[in-house]
Formats: sequence, structure tokens, C-alpha cells
Amino acid sequence: MQASPSGEPRRVVLDSAGIQRAVTRIAHEIVERNRGTERLGLIGIRSRGDLLARRLQREILRLEGVEVPYGAMDITLYRDDLTRGADHPVVQATEIEWEVGDKLVLLVDDVLFTGRTVRAALDSLMDFGRPRAIQLAVLVDRGHRELPIRADYVGKNLPTARSDLVQVRLAESDGVDEVSILSGPTLQPDRATPASSANSDRPAGALSAQRS
Repeated sequence: MQASPSGEPRRVVLDSAGIQRAVTRIAHEIVERNRGTERLGLIGIRSRGDLLARRLQREILRLEGVEVPYGAMDITLYRDDLTRGADHPVVQATEIEWEVGDKLVLLVDDVLFTGRTVRAALDSLMDFGRPRAIQLAVLVDRGHRELPIRADYVGKNLPTARSDLVQVRLAESDGVDEVSILSGPTLQPDRATPASSANSDRPAGALSAQRS
């Protein structure tokens, strides 16, 4: 057990090698389940879901020799809990430069928690067309669902207390690959966290401080 810079207990549950194994396994499962990559497209939910989608794209290219289409979306303005967040949320670009109609779209996120981020992503996706099917891949499923949403591909199922914070850091944005749990008697589920933290699908806090 380590301590975070603020002194809260911090437990590392996935290191760089663990994250790589999870991404590789998910890529294999995607190809096997869908019998290849025909009409497959990857869309990562910002932030960090887009970075994981890029990694999956590279793994699938290595496995199949096919570069599947990639896109990234920001779902901030589609959240049903936005009014409880910041008055001026930071909205990042949505980049989907291919037709989603009749595609098998694979949504990618880092952490699955309440399900609200994924619900917002589904609403956003429908503005771009009607996919043939939609699947969901997440690096971590921490439970505590508020909506009936289930991931098709999971890197790690992680039992947590609702007050815990799951922190995902990736080398592309944070300089290190690591998944850890921050816990402590004062840590609340809607507490804002530094920009290097990611805890998708958590109840909205300060959206400008944490992408949820």
C-alpha cells in the first residue's frame, strides 16, 4: 500500500505490464468474437478511452494486418448529470471521420462505474448515424452500476467501495501506465481530482477538473 501525494492510501492494481496484457487479451477477444474485423470501427471516449482505443487499433493491426477505423468522442454535453457539475465544462473535440452507419462500433473507455458515461456516449453516437451493432470495451469494471449497462470486454473486474476512486494513468497523457485505487475515510465519490486522474462513469463532480 502506497500513499498518494495528498496522503490518502493508494493501492496499485495494474502496472504497465498488466495493462498491456489486458489490452492484448481484449484485442484477441474482439477478433475472435466478431470472426475478424469486417465493418469494425473503434471509438474511444475522451479522455483515456481514446488512448486505449488507439492501443487496441495497433493490437488488432498486429494480429490481423488490418487497420480498423478509429475515432474519439467527448460526451460532456450529453451527460444527464451535467447540471450538477461545473458551470463551464471543458469540452474536447469529437473526431469521427468515417461513416458509423452499418458499422460494428466498439466503444472504448477506461473505467465502467455507474454507466452514465456510456449512456451519454450512446446518445452522442446516434448523432453520427445508426450502427449495425455497438459493443463496449473497458480497461476496468468497478461495479456500482446505476444503469443496466454491461461491458462486452473487460480488462479487469475490480471490486471497490463506492467511495473509492479508481485512478487510471496512461503513458501518452500521464507519463506512466498504472491503475490504482485511492481510498480513505474522507474520500467522497463526487470529489474533484487532479487532471491526471480518470474515473469514468462516476457521479458528476467538477467536470472541468475530472473527465467523468
